[in-house]
Amino acid sequence: MSAIEHIPEFSAPVDNGLLRFLTCGSVDDGKSTLIGRLLYDTKAILADTLHAIERTSQRRGMEAIDLSLLTDGLLAEREQGITIDVAYRYFSTGRRKYIIADAPGHEQYTRNMVTAASTANLAIILIDARKGVLTQTRRHSCLAHLVGIPHLLVAVNKMDLVGYDRNVFERICDEYRKFARQLGISDVRFIPLSALNGDMVVDRGDKLDWYQGPTLIDILESAPAAHSERDERFRFPVQYVCRPQKADDPLLHDYRGFMGRVESGEIAVGDEVVVLPSERRSRIKHIQLGGRSVSYALAEQSVTLLLDEEIDISRGDMIMRSCDEKSALVTRRIEAMLCWLSESPLDARRKYLIRQTTRESRGLLDGIAYRLDINSLEQVAADRIGMNDIVRVAFRLAHPLVVDRYSENRATGAFIVIDESTNDTVGAGMIL
Repeated sequence: MSAIEHIPEFSAPVDNGLLRFLTCGSVDDGKSTLIGRLLYDTKAILADTLHAIERTSQRRGMEAIDLSLLTDGLLAEREQGITIDVAYRYFSTGRRKYIIADAPGHEQYTRNMVTAASTANLAIILIDARKGVLTQTRRHSCLAHLVGIPHLLVAVNKMDLVGYDRNVFERICDEYRKFARQLGISDVRFIPLSALNGDMVVDRGDKLDWYQGPTLIDILESAPAAHSERDERFRFPVQYVCRPQKADDPLLHDYRGFMGRVESGEIAVGDEVVVLPSERRSRIKHIQLGGRSVSYALAEQSVTLLLDEEIDISRGDMIMRSCDEKSALVTRRIEAMLCWLSESPLDARRKYLIRQTTRESRGLLDGIAYRLDINSLEQVAADRIGMNDIVRVAFRLAHPLVVDRYSENRATGAFIVIDESTNDTVGAGMIL
């Protein structure tokens, strides 16, 4: 089937909300330039910032402004002309707000890419039209799929360097589809563009008249926001127990508020809830948001919950609806896909701190099932875990955690591994 004949449409929700998206791909595919073009053409660049990169571009002898400088902020990146760290940028249009993560393309920065992808709801996989699908293209697509990004957009960039040839675009789309089927990626769409010249980014331009689909910004404007595509179970990890100490105020004498962030789902006054792992039950008496009382709370809102019964709840406990109690798992052993972030390999004899939502437990490695070869997608035997390795492992825990599968809930199904001796984050995991 032709890439032009069938272009699936994202159904736009009534409130488009915030969209977090990621740009990734091989080195020099134009990720930073694409983000710069988006910011430039949507008028999201401050005048002083624009003047600064214009001067830098002139010093380098460039005739046109180098838009990649808007994201490549580290000195080492500007000197080498590549992205090393994850660069975040924020902008808004008339329909929604955006958080963009520009991930590095080099293989040795796989851990940075995983960090950037962990909160994204859409990934733009850039492909250089001259080079086609490369190993790093497959690697980043695999990682994006692994960390649960629901929507992939393959942007075939630098079409200006191949004469805007439709056949080149079609050939790359066919090759990527074959790879996507092997990986199990179902939601993927394609767009040709030139980030340097701005064709099909915000404006359509006049060079790609054979492409009848939407521009990049049109796709971003209509892409579903997080938490909008299906009903989610309510999850509220308690971050802080608020007990004001004001003896002269009788209204605060018995005040006990449980503060935190709604990670998924929604809750309303009067709903019956259960607290895990204690299994104590109560009902929501009040919900406070920003100092005012509200009747309900939604995902990603930071609120204070007050219950109609005084029960023992501490930081790290999980509040959920009673009807969803059996959907979560209270466990002292987790199996997960783990990305190792540290330059020092994992020491199987040491205990590490496992932090999941607001709860922590010491954990000990309980086995390595396999290491995932990102290049071939094969599962290979492994007896050690080094930097950038992605492995299936198990941890035994000193204290129980309340978890969901990562495929069902990215917030409660994720955890980080901390080296207690240095307080460094050394691993990031996704519970299976």
